[in-house]
Amino acid sequence: MNTPEHESTTMNTPLGRTLDATRRTPAEPPALREPRHVPLAHVVRGGVIEGVHHGSVVVLAADGRVAFQAGDIDVAFYPRSALKPVQAAALLRAGLPLDGELLSLTAASHSGLRRHLDGARRILDQAGLTEADLRNVPDLPYGAAERDAWLRDGGQPTRLAQNCSGKHAAMLLTAQLRGWPLADYLDPAHPLQRLIAETVEDLTGQRVAQVSVDGCGAPLFSVSLRGLATAAARIASGAMDTPEGRVAAALRAHPDMASGPDRDVARLMRAVPGLIAKDGFEGVQIAALPDGRAVAVKIADGADRARMPVTAAALAHCGIDPGVLTEFATTPVYGGGVTVGGVHPTDALAPPAA
Repeated sequence: MNTPEHESTTMNTPLGRTLDATRRTPAEPPALREPRHVPLAHVVRGGVIEGVHHGSVVVLAADGRVAFQAGDIDVAFYPRSALKPVQAAALLRAGLPLDGELLSLTAASHSGLRRHLDGARRILDQAGLTEADLRNVPDLPYGAAERDAWLRDGGQPTRLAQNCSGKHAAMLLTAQLRGWPLADYLDPAHPLQRLIAETVEDLTGQRVAQVSVDGCGAPLFSVSLRGLATAAARIASGAMDTPEGRVAAALRAHPDMASGPDRDVARLMRAVPGLIAKDGFEGVQIAALPDGRAVAVKIADGADRARMPVTAAALAHCGIDPGVLTEFATTPVYGGGVTVGGVHPTDALAPPAA
C-alpha cells in the first residue's frame, strides 16, 4: 500500500473520467498494546461521583499540530463507523458518481427512516442491483423511534434497514462501475477494499496496524486517534473539487442523511457552521472544521453517554464558543424519572482561560 512521497497515481474509471490522486507516504503503523487511557468524564448522581469513564482525546490545530491531548493518542484502535467519511472518499476516488444526500448516506450510520432506506435503494438502482445483493448483516433500524415503529408494524431485521446499508450500496455501485466482482466485495483482498485501505493510509498518514471486520461485515482498519483526527481534518478542509471536499460538502448540507434528525451528530453539525462530525460504536467521535481544526475521541469502555460531553469539551479547545456547545456538554443521569445528575468532562479537559 506504500507509494513514494507525493506520487501521482492515475485511475481510469468506467465513467470515462480520469482521477488523479496524490498520495503521501504513510508513517509506520501505530503500536499494538494496551492503551494508556485517562479519566475523561465523571458520572455524577446527586453531587457524588458515581462512575468514571476513561479514554483518550486529541485536538489538532489548523496547521496539523497537536493543540491538546489527553490519554493515549498514538496506540492502535478501531475507529468503527467514524471511519465512514474516509471510506466514502475512497469510493469517490474510484469513480462513485454520487453527491449531495446520497453521498451523505454513503458516509452514514443512518437511523432507518424511510428516506434512508429509499436512498439506499436509489443507489442500488443505479447499479441495477437490489437489496439481495447487499452483504451487510440484517438488522433492525438503529434509531430508537424508528426501531420501535418498525417492530410495531411487524418488521424483521433486513439488510436495507441496517444502519450501514448506504455505504454497502455505494460499495456495490462502485464495484459494478469498475467492473470488479460483486459477490465478494467485502473481502479485504478485493480491489475495492484494497483501495479503501490505501485511502485510509493516505488520509491518516500512517500504515494500517491491523485489519478486522466491522459489525456490518465490512473490513475495518486499525489506526491511531491522531491519525483519525488527521483524516477528519483533511476531509473537512478539502477543496470542493476533491473527493474529500465532496464528502465534507455532502455531510454539511445533509446531516440528517448521515444519521437522523434527532441524533446528536446531526444536531452538532447544525449548531456549528461548517463542522463535519461522525460517531462510531465503542465511544468514538470525530469532528472537524473547514480550516483543518479537528478532534477525535475514544471512550475506553465504549460508553456512548460519555462520547458527546467529551467531544464538546474538545471542541472548546478548538475555539468554539462554549455557549454553542451547551446542549452537548453533559448527558443527563436520571433517578425516578427526573434528572438527578449528569455525565460531565473532567477538569483535565477544561479549556485554557481566555
